[in-house]
Amino acid sequence: MSAIEGHCLCGAVSVRIDGAHDPRPGVCHCRMCQRWSGGVFMAFNAQASAVSIQGEVRVFQSSSFAERGFCPACGSHIFFRDTDSVTIELMPGLFDAALGWPLRSEIYTDQALASVKLTGDHRLATRAEYEAKNKFVEGYDHDHL
Repeated sequence: MSAIEGHCLCGAVSVRIDGAHDPRPGVCHCRMCQRWSGGVFMAFNAQASAVSIQGEVRVFQSSSFAERGFCPACGSHIFFRDTDSVTIELMPGLFDAALGWPLRSEIYTDQALASVKLTGDHRLATRAEYEAKNKFVEGYDHDHL
């Protein structure tokens, strides 16, 4: 894959992916992601070793197993990552290359805001379905954050 580059709203943080990434974003509708994004969290996966980030990024430990990075100047969301993973989830809006990427999946569909209805042929999972396959989040209280 060829390298892609992107940046935050103010340009203080730039991101380059020079290697493996999945050019299909996934969406999460859990309450934590809704609070962070304002409604819909969308990200795509890349090998962390293929990603270079320039500029100051603040990191917020959002749960016992994950953290979220953002630009402290403009507030743009840069990444989400499980702290024990070799992949990183990046925000597609940072990259012009992402304009034509199709949606890969939606999780926590039973918690989606009524105003958010996404179309397309992609995998769907309710909270119960997702947590049954991902035991590390099972029982995490997304509703009362």
